[in-house]
Amino acid sequence: MDQQRIGAFLKTLRKERALTQEQLAEQFGVTGRTVSRWENGNNLPDLAVLVALADYYDVEIRELLNGQRKEAPMKPEEKENLLAAAEYSREEKGRLLARMHGLFLIGLAGFAASLAIGALGLENTVPCGQIADFGLGLAFGMLALGAVFTGRRAAAIRAAKRRLLARIRL
Repeated sequence: MDQQRIGAFLKTLRKERALTQEQLAEQFGVTGRTVSRWENGNNLPDLAVLVALADYYDVEIRELLNGQRKEAPMKPEEKENLLAAAEYSREEKGRLLARMHGLFLIGLAGFAASLAIGALGLENTVPCGQIADFGLGLAFGMLALGAVFTGRRAAAIRAAKRRLLARIRL
């Protein structure tokens, strides 16, 4: 896939509709800067957004991914497969977001416990000091996990985890 070509095609389609980047952004719930990045070839829209863009511009998803119009129409089963993949991608992002929220809430609770113990001046007592240290460690650990889950290598890490779990189950 040539991101520059796809971006140029997206720009052409937008201009055919006489839309500004901001108008298109509003239509799809993104920023004008995001649309600019798509059109400059710096980023590509998510698969779900690509499917929505194809419907909006009345072009095939294959045409968007190729960055040019095609003559042969997409088969209905191909479109169904792409829609299913887009839905799976959306659900996977939702699961990841829910997991991230949980991790951050756990980290926040640990940090709050550490702050409360420190504010009460109990950090030098035996059980409270250990609890405060644990809470602070938990907070930083959850932040580190959040950084890993949202980093560029997150998909590779999740794939490796799935492979490892599949081997264990066998």
